[in-house]
Amino acid sequence: MSTPETPVVRTERIGSALLITLDRPEARNAVNAAVATGLAGALDELEADPALRAGVLTGEGGTFSAGMDLKAALRGESPEVEGRGFGGLTESEPAKPLIAAVEGFAMGGGFELALACDLIVAAEDARFGLPEVKRGLIAAGGGVIRLPKRIPHHLAMELLLTGEPVDGRRAGELGLANRVTGTGQAVTEALRLAERLTENAPLALATVKRVVRAADGAPDAEAFAFQREQMKTLMASADIREGMTAFAERRPAQWTGR
Repeated sequence: MSTPETPVVRTERIGSALLITLDRPEARNAVNAAVATGLAGALDELEADPALRAGVLTGEGGTFSAGMDLKAALRGESPEVEGRGFGGLTESEPAKPLIAAVEGFAMGGGFELALACDLIVAAEDARFGLPEVKRGLIAAGGGVIRLPKRIPHHLAMELLLTGEPVDGRRAGELGLANRVTGTGQAVTEALRLAERLTENAPLALATVKRVVRAADGAPDAEAFAFQREQMKTLMASADIREGMTAFAERRPAQWTGR
């Protein structure tokens, strides 16, 4: 449990992955200014260390996040970080893969934090919802923008317009969750998935993310032009030479990220 003396966002290095844990279980990991700042700092830690290849975001106490801390907001605290959006994440663009490991509630802004990740692992009894319309608001932390891109339009509109949640099993059926696990197993599975990602070339992973972002909504000609520019850098890297050499020599590649 977090106290005034302990951080509300913890990080732990596990192999090549950074486990990032929102640690305000007494508030169901609701996002206040301290959480937003802490999460932004954790993402900086992930990006700065070349030994870290992927991140896993989760919440302490069996809950991912209940979203914005309304009490803190009423006191004038902002749950956003300038230039990075809600929770210091929803408008940022981490180069490294980020996986959400969702147990319990991922409601409102909590759901939006998960949507800002590249992959989602959900416990079967997790709860995903965007109830903002029930409060006279909209899911402005990325929910309205991202959800219709993740699942079929009419299903996204149902979640956005009714504000009703779905469980982890249904999230898997909708294609929203990459993996669905038993209760309490989301972090373990997310770390397993992160380890699988880190077997691949870090420059290639970052390039995939950049091209996917650039191609979103762009005409094909523009997307291919951007991709060609990215490929020039990738083809000149030490990693691509290592990948081809390792394949020819039938051995695991030793990536340097250069």
